[in-house]
Amino acid sequence: MSASRRSTSLTDSSAEIERMESTGSWGDALDWFKLEVQHPASRSVYKCLLEAERAVVEGRGVVLINTNEAGTLIVTNFRLIFLKSEGTENISALGTIPLATIEKFSKMVVKNQSAPRHSEKTSSQRLLQVIGRDMRIIVFGFQPKTKQRQAIYDGLLRCTKPSSPWDLYAFSCGPSKFTNANPKVRLLNECFRLLGKGFCSASIDMIDKGSYTLSNEMWRISNVNSNYIMCPSYPFALIVPKSISDEEVVHASSFRSKGRLPVVSWCHPGTGAVLARSSQPLVGLMMNMRSNTDEKLVAALCSQLGDKKGRRKLYIADARPRKNALANVAMGGGSESPSHYFQSEVVFFGIDNIHAMRESLSRLRDYLDTHGSTSSDGTLSLLRHGGWTWGGGNLSSMSASVATLGDSGWLIHVQSVLAGSAWIAARVALESASVLVHCSDGWDRTSQLISLANLLLDPYYRTFTGFQALIEKDWLAFGHPFEERMGMPIVSGCSDKPLDLSRQSSVGSFPSSPMRQSSGSLAPQAPSSSHAQNQYSPIFLQWIDCVSQLLRMHPFAFEFSSAFLVDLLDCVLSCRFGNFFCNSEKERQLVGVSESCGCLWAYLADLRSSEGRSHVHYNLFYSPLKHNGPLLPPAAALAPALWPQFHLRWACPSEAQAGELEAQCRNMSLKFSELQKAKEGAEKKAKETTNAMESLSAELQNEKRLSSSAMALAKRASKESAVIKRAIQSVGCKVHFDAGGDTTVDIETNPMGITRESISHSRRESDGIVQHQYNSDLSISISAAADDVVSNNPLNRVCDAICPSRSRDGGCRWPEAGCAQLCSQLIGVKANYDAIDSLSIYETYFDTRGEGK
Repeated sequence: MSASRRSTSLTDSSAEIERMESTGSWGDALDWFKLEVQHPASRSVYKCLLEAERAVVEGRGVVLINTNEAGTLIVTNFRLIFLKSEGTENISALGTIPLATIEKFSKMVVKNQSAPRHSEKTSSQRLLQVIGRDMRIIVFGFQPKTKQRQAIYDGLLRCTKPSSPWDLYAFSCGPSKFTNANPKVRLLNECFRLLGKGFCSASIDMIDKGSYTLSNEMWRISNVNSNYIMCPSYPFALIVPKSISDEEVVHASSFRSKGRLPVVSWCHPGTGAVLARSSQPLVGLMMNMRSNTDEKLVAALCSQLGDKKGRRKLYIADARPRKNALANVAMGGGSESPSHYFQSEVVFFGIDNIHAMRESLSRLRDYLDTHGSTSSDGTLSLLRHGGWTWGGGNLSSMSASVATLGDSGWLIHVQSVLAGSAWIAARVALESASVLVHCSDGWDRTSQLISLANLLLDPYYRTFTGFQALIEKDWLAFGHPFEERMGMPIVSGCSDKPLDLSRQSSVGSFPSSPMRQSSGSLAPQAPSSSHAQNQYSPIFLQWIDCVSQLLRMHPFAFEFSSAFLVDLLDCVLSCRFGNFFCNSEKERQLVGVSESCGCLWAYLADLRSSEGRSHVHYNLFYSPLKHNGPLLPPAAALAPALWPQFHLRWACPSEAQAGELEAQCRNMSLKFSELQKAKEGAEKKAKETTNAMESLSAELQNEKRLSSSAMALAKRASKESAVIKRAIQSVGCKVHFDAGGDTTVDIETNPMGITRESISHSRRESDGIVQHQYNSDLSISISAAADDVVSNNPLNRVCDAICPSRSRDGGCRWPEAGCAQLCSQLIGVKANYDAIDSLSIYETYFDTRGEGK
């Protein structure tokens, strides 16, 4: 139903465009746009631009033919950006492509057959076709009688061919926050790990001094190529047999193409079997040239560990078809003779060269564009096929057989690489044999086979960290020519030769589909650029495709997901970062790429850290304990399929996402993660509440204890106060207690003839000093005083006058006197309050006459 609605809309749109073209008034339908070309002086500032990205030219009212959407097209120093509608920054993913990802762009004219009423006229559309290395073909339509298309075209030419490499976005942006640690340090750490010296840590100082030549029982790290003189395309550190000297290494390099002698890429930690790589031997036109040093070096790859006698089996895996190897003899190359290399066997894998891979991918891309739901000619397959369609992008129909993929042969090539890698891994894992792999120059098919075999044999390479180490070792350090194969801007050697930033031409490589020609003939006006010798080839892209196939076969064995592989490829193709610039480690060092550009690996790590394990780059099914050994897929399992996340994301975006088990599981995982976080939050809150309740309960118990103690003290104080009151009243005094806590004692009798006075006492609690105030009536305030404070209280004088127990020297005999019993301290006096109730105070105590006796 949706396809029907879309086809009707496109048909109506096509008819309307035809009507507007015939009348010269296409702009009537786009009159809400300001169609003038926006130059840098008048352009708007867009929030969607990246750091250091700047708009160069923009055109409004541009139509993205693939989706029949109108918007604004912007050329920046990094991307071609299409905004879907005027006045917004709604970026179209299909219409936005990095400049370095563009393989070809050209101005096109489509001549449409007019309707019967306009049979005398032929209209045309002014288009700009952009072909990307990431499997997309996009076409933009411009209003006639304007200069917008030419302005955009010229802007693309300027930005894709800057006058200096420092004008490239990667250099103008700089490292920013994605700084790049020295890749040579990372490579050396990987060499240490392979030799079982992982406890050692490499440093710049170690590299500068050349003090990294560690070794184990069988292998050693050589610094013979530290200055890149022996082999410019090899790394500075090489793992070679311990029994081979540096002089022999240098001599052996002269027998191999480009000086790429056999060196160790990976060694088995248990058996000592190795994966080695090299280029083809230079056997000469008569195939009779030999090198004793090369034969000795290759034989040393078969050495056994410890006391084992004899040598292990050696397989020499030639990635080329046999006929191609023989053809190289005419240029002095060729292949090894088993009779010259002891206990060896030569095997040919029959993998085609870079040109066959380039043509295969171009046919696949054209097929997907022809049968996709977002075709570059703006129509569905239903319209092009006269009513027949395979669903406008149905994956099951697409991958039903290899033949239906437009005879592209891409999946056959992928299967060849997978089968060869699995065979190599099986020889090492099952037979403990060593394998030497090479092709012609040893940097294309050799890199594919060696790195895939590493991936199958070593679980470490199936993690994020290990996958980075694998690419940096077997692709970057060992000199895969990314600059040539990926069609990247040439920044190496820019000081001694003119800058070449041209894009690889695909003239003749991307023939227009006959079905598209039926609706209008595409007449290219001028190709963007061309090369006399096209060295572009999607070798690294094909390898990533192979990794995605292994990930599909073994979903529990890889820490990373298919989305990570897609983002990695996009970053490599975009040239946003400098990691994959140039053709070798030497060239990147000379240009200073690691210091001048951002790091792709730091960028991807930053993306993952933003969401943790829930990030789309993580494989939810990863189980390292389940796959902690080699992966040896059977031959029947090596049947590849289209990689939907990459191959179909532009031609069939809905198919690339629909029905994906990983996406469904990821959504379930996200929901589970949210519930888990909510559960943890609730448990944390409940624990905090429990702790708070326990704390309050402890405080309440403490308050109860303090309250009970206070009540007991209050009762005791009340009892003692009552006893004191009775005791004082028994001597003829009246005791009054006020609300302020003061106690007033009125002495009613005056046996001593003392002037009746009122004596008020107040106490300073801090030091126990008692102040006195005298009135006409005797009034005594009794307050607490410490035992050791000697008070000059008038009450004491009264006590001295009436006390019969007074000593002859006038001193008070308290508390030994009879008026008090055993020690008990209280307010103003000491007494035994339990005995004071029964204490009898006789009047003779107050008889003044008794004092004279």
